[in-house]
Amino acid sequence: MKRHSTNIRVRYAETDQMGVVHHGNYAQYLELARCDWLEQFGTSYKSMEESGVMLPVYEMNFKFKRPAKFDDILRVETILIKIPDVKIEFNYKIYNQEEKLLATAYTVLVFVDINSRKPMRCPDYILEKLNL
Repeated sequence: MKRHSTNIRVRYAETDQMGVVHHGNYAQYLELARCDWLEQFGTSYKSMEESGVMLPVYEMNFKFKRPAKFDDILRVETILIKIPDVKIEFNYKIYNQEEKLLATAYTVLVFVDINSRKPMRCPDYILEKLNL
């Protein structure tokens, strides 16, 4: 469906004693990639929250194939799986600068009303921006 690539340089602080990126950092890489994915459509997490919509993570899965290392330039490919409703689902592929696949991931985020804290349908303005 809708896909986008984001480049991220691995910082030294993200690596562990073995010299590889600690698995806990990958969630942040996905968040950066999702923010970048949204911005290509002229919207942002900040503007969504200002309009009363939160988008918390409901589910997150990873499969790690190869390690990322300090100073690698990662390319995170973010792929929208289907038209959003109450939730929005993404697949991800993370590559290094040599285009070797390092990890795959899947996330589900839920649209939540910022005041009631209850799930809600994807706002129409988001669907319009996505041309769906």
